[in-house]
Amino acid sequence: MGRKLKIVLLGLGIIIVALVAASRIGSALWKKATVRAVAALHQAMTPGEEKVFTGQELATLPAPVARYLRLVLREGQPLIRSARIVQEGELSLRQTVRPKNPFTALQEFTVPPAGFVWDARVRMLPILSARIRDSYLAGRASISGKLIGLIPVVSSSGTPELAQGALQRYLCETVWIPTAFLPGQGVAWSAIDHRRALATVTDSGTTVSLEFRFNDRGEVAEVFTPGRYRQVGGQYVLTAWGGRVWNYQERQGVRIPIEFVVVWHLREGDFDWLKGRVTEVSYEFEL
Repeated sequence: MGRKLKIVLLGLGIIIVALVAASRIGSALWKKATVRAVAALHQAMTPGEEKVFTGQELATLPAPVARYLRLVLREGQPLIRSARIVQEGELSLRQTVRPKNPFTALQEFTVPPAGFVWDARVRMLPILSARIRDSYLAGRASISGKLIGLIPVVSSSGTPELAQGALQRYLCETVWIPTAFLPGQGVAWSAIDHRRALATVTDSGTTVSLEFRFNDRGEVAEVFTPGRYRQVGGQYVLTAWGGRVWNYQERQGVRIPIEFVVVWHLREGDFDWLKGRVTEVSYEFEL
């Protein structure tokens, strides 16, 4: 082996060791920040109602919504107070490519108030990953992304546009905490037709609405809005957005969709930027 090759290999070895060490440090710091965010989420929880679901309370809801809730909840189902959901799948960090970067994520929800923390690890290379944390609490949204948990690549918080987008995401993902759709839990429903209904929620002065579309079985199959803010060239641009969900399974007495895809509906065509599946679910109930 030549001297130059030995030097190159030594240099590569040093770089790899440095990256591994930096990644471990970044991961530890990132986890601490996530623990603090989740703790703040749970500390903000307010006392809920010690009540259970009964079919009688669905009388005022649009027909497809009532049918859906009867399908996914059992009579006597206690209200969900918080949820912990583990996901895996693929996402794209660039608009020009379809989802292909593997990710795993842990998401915590609280009800009430509306809140979540989504913490994802996205694999870039065998020894290189990005961390993304998306959160919403008390009307304030933030998103942070760092390579190996140390090098910032995205950081935004506190804007009205970000809060609106985060609340839209929360409302869309309430399919995983469906007792939050019940009357008196903060979501107002209005009928569109026998297969669609509009859900509206207000939190900390922000109001958003999403169209929920139901399949022949009565399940939520798709969620849509003609306007969710996304950042383009440093500017917020209203863009059609939504998601599709399928493969309903029962978890702790609640039927939820296990597979999902998140879509930006762009002029040049749909951009499926994230596709995944739920691998673990844990609920805390009011009773």
